[in-house]
Amino acid sequence: MKSIDFPKLKDDFDQNGYVAIPGFLSQEEVQELNEKVWAFIRNVVPTMPENHAFFEVKNDPSSLKQLFHLSDYDPFFSILLNGSRFEKLAEHVLGEKIAKGDVEYFNKPPGIGKPTPPHQDAYYFMLSPPQAVTFWIPLEDVDLDNGCLRYVKGSHRLGMRLHGKNATLGFSQTIVDFGTDVDRKNEVAVPAKAGDVLAHHGMTIHRADGNNSLTRSRRVIGLVYFGVSAKEDLMAKEAYLKNLAIERQTA
Repeated sequence: MKSIDFPKLKDDFDQNGYVAIPGFLSQEEVQELNEKVWAFIRNVVPTMPENHAFFEVKNDPSSLKQLFHLSDYDPFFSILLNGSRFEKLAEHVLGEKIAKGDVEYFNKPPGIGKPTPPHQDAYYFMLSPPQAVTFWIPLEDVDLDNGCLRYVKGSHRLGMRLHGKNATLGFSQTIVDFGTDVDRKNEVAVPAKAGDVLAHHGMTIHRADGNNSLTRSRRVIGLVYFGVSAKEDLMAKEAYLKNLAIERQTA
């Protein structure tokens, strides 16, 4: 791992709402992570409930799009999440201890990976205050062609935007008025190499284009951490998940 200027990292995160950390994982660590993910897909995904595993095309395993709660199924991902250098990094950028975390997997299959709509993670988390950070860990190189992340710099300091229903599987909500002059002026595309880590605040607006490559996927592990000050609105979250389940059944 390359040397990190932690004070500057914290300043950049607070100012911009995101930060890129080149070479945070070694190539050996990336290889191990890839191997563990492939093993998980082979052995665990077929046993997962449908609300934990999403596919671009129903009943087509090759179109796997998203996985949730990997740490509940495999101790490797629990160790990656809890008590790790990622948790310590989360404490550093949030400025407080961590209360809860989750491990997710995102993929945009070649040619069919759809765009990720503009959103704020904290809208889904339903936290008060919205103290959360997501670490986005590419398992392969990510660029403009296969759907790198695009952040709206400084948007985490401007409050929660109005979200509305969206048809994209796995991202049921999108910012309804996205595309303002402020959005366009401050949007930054952030390509990343395998082993890099991107960190963004729960309030930071971000999106991604679809995968325009016909040969390359866009596979990523996401580590999500909530600060101890963040309290979940459990009733609102339960109602949201119930409505979401109904929408999926009727889709």
